[in-house]
Parts: sequence; structure tokens; C-alpha cells
Amino acid sequence: METLAHQLVIKLSEEVQLFKDQEFAWPLLSIAAKAGNAEFLIILIRTYPDIMWTTDSNNRSLFHLAVKNRQESVFNLIHEVVTLKEIILTKYDKSKFENILQLAGYLAPPSRLNIVSGAALQMQRELLWFKEVEMIMLPSLWKIQNSKGLTPWDLFTTEHENLRRDGEKWMKDTANNCMLVATLITTVVFTAAFTVPGGNNQDTGIAIFHTTKWFRVFFISDAIALVFSSSSILMFLSILTSRFTEMDFLVSLPLKLLLGLTTLFISIVGMLVAFSATCFVVFKSEMAWFPFVIITLAGVAIILFLGLHLPLCVDIIRSTFFSRSLFRPRKKRLF
Repeated sequence: METLAHQLVIKLSEEVQLFKDQEFAWPLLSIAAKAGNAEFLIILIRTYPDIMWTTDSNNRSLFHLAVKNRQESVFNLIHEVVTLKEIILTKYDKSKFENILQLAGYLAPPSRLNIVSGAALQMQRELLWFKEVEMIMLPSLWKIQNSKGLTPWDLFTTEHENLRRDGEKWMKDTANNCMLVATLITTVVFTAAFTVPGGNNQDTGIAIFHTTKWFRVFFISDAIALVFSSSSILMFLSILTSRFTEMDFLVSLPLKLLLGLTTLFISIVGMLVAFSATCFVVFKSEMAWFPFVIITLAGVAIILFLGLHLPLCVDIIRSTFFSRSLFRPRKKRLF
């Protein structure tokens, strides 16, 4: 069906040739740019390269509409028109005297904003868009003011203030809840280090089961749980004490949250391993089956944690480390 649709568009563009008429072409082109239908635009641009110069009544090009509607598939085509890119980027909206960077300063439409889950990651995606458009523009255009006297960055901070507050609240709530869990784990494993299974020899003070391998497993995993739960507390505390400026949402805050969740998961695993090792030390000689039951239940708890929090971690990793690939086309599609 996709191949047939491409062939149909090609035949219509070649035979009818109505796209030479700007009044006929622009409504279709603008709809395609707003919807992110890059394939449709590629076919037409190959047939009629001049339509890249087409603008609406406010002097906005296809790429201006793509930025305003956050359609990276259309926006990426600008990297393929190197000779025209500088001219296209200097065009500005005549009604509000706003260039393409100021259009990136507006909040994305809800349909595009909600592609990313969570206010903090949405704020991060908006910052990525702004920085990407800023990078391809001349520095002299970064400080251009619109009809209201706002530079692109001023417009961005004004338009995204509510989103920034929502992201701050989400970050703080998440950090508070996770830090509470990490504090409980730290308390438990710290206490367990001084109340070792089997107790201590009254004469020497050395643990009775210190020669068994399961005791060593217990002590090592308990130490790992203590270290990583303490690290998790520090990471979540650093989030709570952050200034929560717009740029903090780009890398700093998501990375801290990811590290905090990772260290929290490791501490939970260490605590469960320490508990399972204790069961082996105490019950192996009498109820050999009982420790295996405990290990199975511990595995269920670990899987449950992964199932609940892994999607969030994956979203953070994808948004922080791989989102920039959205603006780097893998191959040329126009010419």
C-alpha cells in the first residue's frame, strides 16, 4: 500500500503539475509539514525543487511549520539543502516578527508533547528542539526580539514556565519517595551488619559462621546494599537541592534520577541476596528446601521492581542519550 501510494503521488505530481501553482500547493504542503508526512514532501520536492521556497501569508516556510509542530522528520530535510539553508533560516513570521528559533520557543502541541512521558522528560525534549534549531542558526539571530520585545530564549522560558514547574514537582515527588525507600534499606542493612546470623563467639567476638561461604555472601551483599543505598540517598538529595533551572532538565536532573534509581535497585538486590544467604546459613542443615523458597520469593520481588521501574529508566536513557539522533538523518532522502 505504501509503494502504491508513492507511485500515485509521483504520477499526479508529474501529470497534473498543479504544484507549480503556489496557491494550490501551499495548503497541501502545510498540512503535510504539520503532520510530519516527510515522504509526501520528499516526492514533491524531487519533482518541483522550487516548492522549498514556498511560504504562507506570514512568510513561514515548511521548515518553520515543522519546528512549530515538532516534526523532526520534516525538519531534518533542511540538512540536505545546504545551499538554501541559510536563506530559509533568515525568513521570519511577519505578523509577530519571529524567526524560526522563536517558533522553537513556543510550547509544542499536546499531541507531540505527550509522545514523551513525564513533565521532566517533556521539558528535556523541548530543550533539545530549541538547542538543535539554535545550533544551525547564525549567532546574530539568537538575540533578535519579536514584536513583544522577547528574544528566543526569553520566549522559551515564558512559554515553558508551567511545564518547568510540573517537571520540578514530578522530580521532587519521585526523589522524595525513592529516598524514603533508600533510607529504610540503609537502616536495615546497617543493623544487619552488627547482628550477624548465628551470633558471635562470646570469647573472641568473631561470628560463629564466619568460615562458611554463605556467611561471606551475606556480608559482601550486605556491604553492597549499604554502599549503594547510601549513594542512592545522596543522588536523590542532590535532586531535591537542585535549582531546577530550564537547563538542568537537559542532562543533569535526568542523569541524577537514572543513577539514583540504578543504585536503589542494586541496593534492593543486595539486601535480598543478604537475606537469602542468611536463610542458607541458618536453615540449610535442617530444612534444605526452605532457602530455595526464599530465593524464589526474592527473585519475584526483583522482577516486580524491574517491571515497575524499568520502563521509566528506559525512557530516561532513550531521552537523554539517544534523542539527539532524531535530528541526525541517517541518509540523504531528497537528492
